[in-house]
Amino acid sequence: MSKYELFAELHVPGDPVVLYNVWDVGSAISVTKSGAKALATSSQAVAEAHGWQDGQNAPIEFVIENAKRIADSNSLPLSVDFEGAYSEDQEVGAENTLRLKEAGAVGCNFEDQVIGGMGIHPLKCQARRIKAIRRAVGEDFFINARTDLFLQTQDHNEALVDEVIERGKAFADAGASGFFVPRMGDPRHVERVIKEVPLPLNLIALAGSPDKQTWVNAGVARVSHGPYPYRQLMDKLDEMSIDAIG
Repeated sequence: MSKYELFAELHVPGDPVVLYNVWDVGSAISVTKSGAKALATSSQAVAEAHGWQDGQNAPIEFVIENAKRIADSNSLPLSVDFEGAYSEDQEVGAENTLRLKEAGAVGCNFEDQVIGGMGIHPLKCQARRIKAIRRAVGEDFFINARTDLFLQTQDHNEALVDEVIERGKAFADAGASGFFVPRMGDPRHVERVIKEVPLPLNLIALAGSPDKQTWVNAGVARVSHGPYPYRQLMDKLDEMSIDAIG
């Protein structure tokens, strides 16, 4: 079984794969030792750990080389948080994603927010971008299509869930492998999306989110931790350095 096939099969509704996001080879080795079944980077953690801010400020050459180093150092499948594929041009973004696959990644997160701008890309535009990536990478690559609708507003009402579902269906039709909705946590919303969108659902574990069992019961297929492992480790490092130096 290929790494891609293994990764895809881990997305089981009601038995989610847990991704404790990493940022370099050292963190990947540590998480692997914990018994992880797969690895995933966080774009924010990768950027901040190496002196950049999130939002495609880490140079693409660095991001791809970092992914290659992690993939080469580890036997687990690796998904990379690739933000907006480093281009609003759908063909350039597709070429960039192919480079990521060639570096050893078996999948990526691909988001619909306008990087460095406001709002999210129109639905038809984002669907075309996903289609272009799928054409470039072939079928053996896990495109985790992310919508940032819940990040754009605090008013998480049923109308917003309707928009999320519309996007999820369109992303599925465009060739996405999974659907990622950061900050969606209400079990009622989660159950609606799982029922109506034909893609395995990915949620992120945040402070105040429902416990894992609630999401298991709802049918979530993937739970990420985003930049929070990195942030918590840096907070601990701050404490330790103050104790040692202060």
